[in-house]
Amino acid sequence: MKRLFSRNSGNEGVPFALLLPNLVTLTGMCLGLTSIRFAMDGRFKTAVVLILLAAVMDGLDGLIARRLNATSRLGAELDSLSDFLCFGVAPALLVYHMILDGTGSLGWIAVLTFAGASCLRLARFNVMRAEPGKIEDSTPDLDDVIEEVENSKPHFVGVPAPGGAMLGLLPLYLIFAGWDFPIMHPFAAALWLGIVAILMISTLKTFSPKALKIPRWSIAPLMIVTVVFIGLIFSMPWTLFAVICGGYGALITGNIITARGRLFG
Repeated sequence: MKRLFSRNSGNEGVPFALLLPNLVTLTGMCLGLTSIRFAMDGRFKTAVVLILLAAVMDGLDGLIARRLNATSRLGAELDSLSDFLCFGVAPALLVYHMILDGTGSLGWIAVLTFAGASCLRLARFNVMRAEPGKIEDSTPDLDDVIEEVENSKPHFVGVPAPGGAMLGLLPLYLIFAGWDFPIMHPFAAALWLGIVAILMISTLKTFSPKALKIPRWSIAPLMIVTVVFIGLIFSMPWTLFAVICGGYGALITGNIITARGRLFG
């Protein structure tokens, strides 16, 4: 583990590569914080895009740290705080300002529940990371911590914070896409935030992208699908994001069935 700050470092310089993952994390934090500002200004689509970009930054910081061998305890703590802001506070406030503002106390309770669940999830794995013998080193990516605690099994424990944020924003995707579903209505949206909150703090084994193995024969079709995916992002992004959330929700439903409905224990 690299030490970015040391009392005995003197005037020695720090390689930029060691700082890069933390700079990426700070960029994501700024995107999440700015999304709150746009939400308060009523620019909801821009706010959602900023949260999605923050999720991209969250994936990149851990990847860059591992590739550059630049993991640090500072990076782990910074990532935790950034995740809480970007995927716990920002999505909840965004949904509140756009949908739940007229529901009174119920809407605000849903916001507190969602943000609190995100905080509890991150705190739980901070504690696991700190326990001797659990993990040898700290990494900037708490989702990696989750997998290491579970003996490197190809799954997450509960819905990860970025995934919870994306699911929590589903009512907004549907509104932007021009669809009409019950989940778009205020009280249903408040209930939806509560459901996602429970999934985040649950011990349910959920899908991890690291478990994917692509057969050689499917590499070429996958590239074509990627091109189509990029085209859909620019032509009908909100419909695409809603469909992705629906697919992810179907996977989680399958996990719940496999666990026989046990979300805890």
